Amino acid sequence: MNKRLKVVVVGGGAAGFFGAINCAIHNRDLSIAILEAAKHPLGKVKISGGGRCNVTHHCFNPIELASYYPRGNKELIGAFSRFQPKDTIQWFESRGVSLKTEADGRVFPVTDDSQTIIDCLVTTARQLGIKIYTQTPVVDIRRGDGGFEIVTRGETIFAEKVLIATGSSPSGYKWAINLGHKIEKPIPSLFTFKIPDRRLADLAGITCQNVTLTLKVRDARRKQLESSGALLITHWGISGPATLKLSAWGARILYEASYRLPLVINWLPSWDEATIRGKLYECKQTIPRQKVVNYHGFPLARRLWQSLARPILTNPDKTWAEITKKEMDLLTQQLLRGEYSIEGKGPFKEEFVTCGGVNLKQIDFSSMMSKICPNLFFAGEILDIDGLTGGFNLQNAWTTGWIAGLAMSRAVRV
Repeated sequence: MNKRLKVVVVGGGAAGFFGAINCAIHNRDLSIAILEAAKHPLGKVKISGGGRCNVTHHCFNPIELASYYPRGNKELIGAFSRFQPKDTIQWFESRGVSLKTEADGRVFPVTDDSQTIIDCLVTTARQLGIKIYTQTPVVDIRRGDGGFEIVTRGETIFAEKVLIATGSSPSGYKWAINLGHKIEKPIPSLFTFKIPDRRLADLAGITCQNVTLTLKVRDARRKQLESSGALLITHWGISGPATLKLSAWGARILYEASYRLPLVINWLPSWDEATIRGKLYECKQTIPRQKVVNYHGFPLARRLWQSLARPILTNPDKTWAEITKKEMDLLTQQLLRGEYSIEGKGPFKEEFVTCGGVNLKQIDFSSMMSKICPNLFFAGEILDIDGLTGGFNLQNAWTTGWIAGLAMSRAVRV
């Protein structure tokens, strides 16, 4: 049995649903279907934000917002001028979903339950007459007479327009290639660093609110990458916002280096060298009988300070009166420019993000339509776009899905 539809969306995630819904909103006469391989749609939305669904981020300036995307930032500036977090918030709230903004800018449903967002999208799609087919894996997508043939395991569906919103699924990349597109190699983004170093051993759970990390890039043609923010010491190395941010911006560099590169940690980025030296000399003068490892004047966890200081001191019981100039020099260096070795990625989380996807030069961002294959659209993570943590990746899905949906609602022929 074969179906004929105006619009078929392949992929029942955030971008796919938003594309289908916006298409139907702007043209109620179109026959639209969403094809999802899994038993339930919106699986990644379900686990987003630890199950609370980090809907978007409270950032309403398109240029500033785009700066949170290591890949796709230039292309998204114009896209965000059309549909951005303010529009996302209004869209959900106008459909009865109350949202809240947390101190760090992340936006969640007041219910703290991702099912609230899923129910809103599914209900809205059904009210608009969109057909949702789950457990319907697509086998192939090919150009056909006057449109596309979407081959599933049970039938072939003919569609005049197709939106591929399959996320980081290898199948989506395969269909894009078969239809003439270039895929930037998909590799992980937003991961933690494996650093087996005695200075970090037995410190799991310690958080530093502000550090600066610098990735020492071996290629002289590339600039050093740096990120600042909170850092969490783990059983395997380091995590936290500063680490994840650096892994995103350095995703390709780290991949090319097999995730083995030197990393410099500045534990006190708000202190300059002269101030640190002054504080060390002050300790030497004012608390000469105190052991160096027992007291210090820096905003660092005591166990971290001890772990940094012990390898430097010739005697672990040394007092401040006994500390040498060389040891103070080494302590200063350790606090500001301690070098560590990244020796791999830490364990993946369930909702890791992919760097790579459909080459952005082949996409018209005014419509999200392919420049190579008319009436074929792309949205969401299948594109070579990825953002930092904090709701940015879902906002990419909402924005690109919204633009694609609007474009698909218009005259079908190109």
